[in-house]
Parts: sequence; structure tokens; C-alpha cells
Amino acid sequence: MRQRTVVISAIAVCAVAGAGFFVLHGRDNSKMRGPASVPVVVSAAKQEDFSVVVNSVGTAQASGTVDIHAQITGTVDKIGFKEGQTVKVGDLIAEIDPRPYQAALEQADATLARDQAQLGNTQRDLNRFLELGEKGFASTQQIETQRSAVAQLQATLKNDTAVIAKARTDLSYTRITAPIAGVTGIRGIDAGNIIHPTDTKVIVTITQIEPIAVLFTLPASNLSGVQAHMSERPLNAAAYDQDDNTLLGEGTLTVVDNQVDPKTGGVRMKATFPNADHKLWPGAFINVHLETEVKHGAVTIPSVAVQHGIDGVFVYVVNEQSVAQHRPVTLGAVSGDTTLIEKGLSAGERVISDGYARLAEGTKVRVVPGGSLNDNPAANSNGTGGQAPPA
Repeated sequence: MRQRTVVISAIAVCAVAGAGFFVLHGRDNSKMRGPASVPVVVSAAKQEDFSVVVNSVGTAQASGTVDIHAQITGTVDKIGFKEGQTVKVGDLIAEIDPRPYQAALEQADATLARDQAQLGNTQRDLNRFLELGEKGFASTQQIETQRSAVAQLQATLKNDTAVIAKARTDLSYTRITAPIAGVTGIRGIDAGNIIHPTDTKVIVTITQIEPIAVLFTLPASNLSGVQAHMSERPLNAAAYDQDDNTLLGEGTLTVVDNQVDPKTGGVRMKATFPNADHKLWPGAFINVHLETEVKHGAVTIPSVAVQHGIDGVFVYVVNEQSVAQHRPVTLGAVSGDTTLIEKGLSAGERVISDGYARLAEGTKVRVVPGGSLNDNPAANSNGTGGQAPPA
């Protein structure tokens, strides 16, 4: 019994000593390993030309719109276009029965020829009276009467010429052509109808959409900058659809209105787009991106890297020792997913763009390749997913 007690006591002493040794050495190893690094995604600050862009919502407006009416009365013999057709200047729109106007022109020509013959005869009579007057065989009254007859016929010829011009013009109106290039709308008149100049219904409306304009409004605070840079070079404008995702066309700013609207505090502007592919359509709402300035050699970073704290705006920068550093920055303009840094960063420095939830000044980080922690299996080695929850 005494020997069994001694053996049990020895075993207990060894167990206690082993446990103490394990605790001490395990704690030392933990200290040697240090805290676990936080997986992050970084992006390098770039030095590039940065376009300062202001956005607005505008309305597309045709460069020209013409309602086609008849200028004379007559029967429509022919419609020369199809609805929605693109027409050029001079293309036939409609043709009115020309026969009454052709007859009127011929009648005016005949009247002119008759009066010209009569004037010639009267002029010869005047010449004879003048010869007789020199010999004393014709009185002054006879000569003056004959001169009046000549003058009257000369005036008649001028009237005949005017009648012919009007008849020729009326005849030309029987052929209605496109005064501008554009796209035809829905037809308002069919062949066989009698039309009049006083009709309220149009034959068709032609809308010019090459080029096309977009009217939009910017706050008056942008006016001085726009005017200053517009005097240096044309300002580029981009038109996007209502979702602001699909580019519809690129053009330039052409007009700045001459006054600020006192009710809204905005100033209207007009940008012109070539619109060769007809993606811009009159009346449509358009998102306009106006480039007001280009900053050369600017420092830019992804907008997702920008953080906001109680002390202001900052970013996390990864140094050569893979340690996160809190860096205050001064922001400039934002364009899409890119932000201009006015002060606080240099080109080439690495900023953390994903994984900053567990970061603080001096946190050890592990840079994960790829654009997202969630898409990178290497960031999930601790089984907690791409971005570990706060401790």
C-alpha cells in the first residue's frame, strides 16, 4: 500500500509539471507568432489625365422641324415619301395636279406676247408723230397722247411679267419638296384629297435629327468654370440613356444661355451631337455628362478606397512592411468609380480598396491578389469568408 501511494504521488507530480510546461511554452509560442494579419485588396494610386465631369438631365431637341402644308389649292396626285423615311433637301413629298396652273402660265405668256406686239405698234406711231411734229404737221397734244399710250402699254408689260412670275411660282408649288433633310413623321394627307393653304392638317412633319441638340441645366455655380474653359477649347459632352449606363452619343457644348433663371438658380445650355446612328431622338430624356476641365498628371484612386471618419476623409495606405497606415487626404472631383486626390497621396502608393472593416492604424495586413476578397479562396483560409468579422 505504501509503495502504491508513492507511485500515484509521483505520477501526479509529473502530470502537474507537464501541464505547467505546456502552458508556459504554448503561451510563448503564441507570443512569438503575433496577431493574425488581415486580408485586404489594394489598388495603386495612379498619375493620369483626369476629366472633371458635371452631370445633368436634359431633353433631346431636333435641329429643325418643318410642318409641310400646301401653298396652293388642288388635288393631291401623288405622295412621294414613306412614313419614317429619311429624306434629303429637294426630295418629293407630294404632287398636286399641275394642269390648272400650267394653263394659267400659258395664258399669261400669251397676254404678254399680245401686249408686246401692241406696244411695238404704238411706239412706231409715236415715232411717226414726232417726225410730223418736226415738220409742223402734228400738234403737241397728239404727240403727248401717243407718248401716254406707249407708257401705258409699258406698264401693262410689267404687269404681264408679274402675272407670269406668279403663275410660274404657283406651278412650282404643285411639286412639294423637302425644305430640310430629316425624318418624316406620320402622313396627314392621302392622294386624291383636295388640299388648301388654310388647312390645319399638315401633309407631314419633317424633323432634322442630324445633328441633334440636347438642352440641359447646370447650377449657376458652374457657369464661370464652363465659360472659362469653353473659351480655351470645345467642351466635350456625352449623352447617356435614362439608366445612365448606355452611351448614346458624343458631342460638344455649343450654347450657354444669356441669363440665369432666378427661380431655379440654373442656367440653360445646349450641346450638339452628330447623331449619325439616330440613337438620340427628339423629346427623349437624356443624361448629359459635360467635361468642364482636364487635369493633367492628377493622382487618382478607386472611390471605394475613400473612408470618412470623425476627423475627416482618409484612406488606408499599405507600407513596405505590410502595415496599414491611416492617411488623411483632400478630395477633388469624382468621375464614375474614380476619385481625384488633391493632397495626401503620391502616385504609386498602395491604398486598401477592400477589407478595411477590421483595420486600424498599424494593423498587419496580407495583400490578397484579385479584385475582391469574396472572389478569392486564399482570403477564406480561416473559414470566415472574404472579410473577417470584427473581433
